Amino acid sequence: MAALIFHPEAKTELRDAAGYYENSRVGLGMLFLDAVESALEHIRANPLSWRVIRGNVRRCLVRRFPYGVIYFVENDRIFILAIMHLHRKPDYWQNRIQDVS
Repeated sequence: MAALIFHPEAKTELRDAAGYYENSRVGLGMLFLDAVESALEHIRANPLSWRVIRGNVRRCLVRRFPYGVIYFVENDRIFILAIMHLHRKPDYWQNRIQDVS
C-alpha cells in the first residue's frame, strides 16, 4: 500500500479544522477526523480513481463535511497537499506542489 506523505500545512489544516468542529460541538471534531481518515483509506486503496483537478493533482471529497483531500501520486507515494475547505480560496494550495516534488 502506498505511503501517505503530508505537507506540513496540510497537517495544520487538519488539526485546525478538527479543533473548529470540536469547539462547535463536542464530538464533532472526532467525527471530522474519522471522515478524513476514511477518505485517506479510500485514496490509499484506489489513488487514481478520484477526480483530477489540475495536472496530476486530484481531490477526494470528505463525506459529511465541506472538505476535500488534495493530493498527487508519485511512484508508490501519495503526497497530501491540503485538507481544503471547499468554499474558500480554491487554488491556495498550488504553491505546495513545488515544496514536495
